[in-house]
Amino acid sequence: MLDHVSIQAADIDAAVAFYVDVFQSLGLHEVLRYGGDDGPFVGIAGVDDFPRFWVNPLVDHGTRPIHLAFTAPTRHAVDEVYRRAVARGVEILHAPRVWPQYHAAYYGVFLRDPDGNNVEAVCHAAE
Repeated sequence: MLDHVSIQAADIDAAVAFYVDVFQSLGLHEVLRYGGDDGPFVGIAGVDDFPRFWVNPLVDHGTRPIHLAFTAPTRHAVDEVYRRAVARGVEILHAPRVWPQYHAAYYGVFLRDPDGNNVEAVCHAAE
């Protein structure tokens, strides 16, 4: 449904490092970076190598947390996101588990990114 999403980050390099490292098991990787007046714009892709997720310079200093959910191919990939987040000292909002209120196979982990956003890795496949 969505072609791409972008977020603002106070520290572009820290935000990109967070997403590329923690969500490595989902195939997230930097594919494009270009300069702007306020700092770099960074395109992050998944396995299709298309920059669908963008980290942009902070231009609005107000409160603006958002929720992002990245699709994981397996529950193991969700667990790997959790493991990498813990290793980085990331704030874990909810450890990996099944969320039956969403649907019977919804397996996800929720964490806080460097700018306070609620980010998730979710697998919709049954175990």
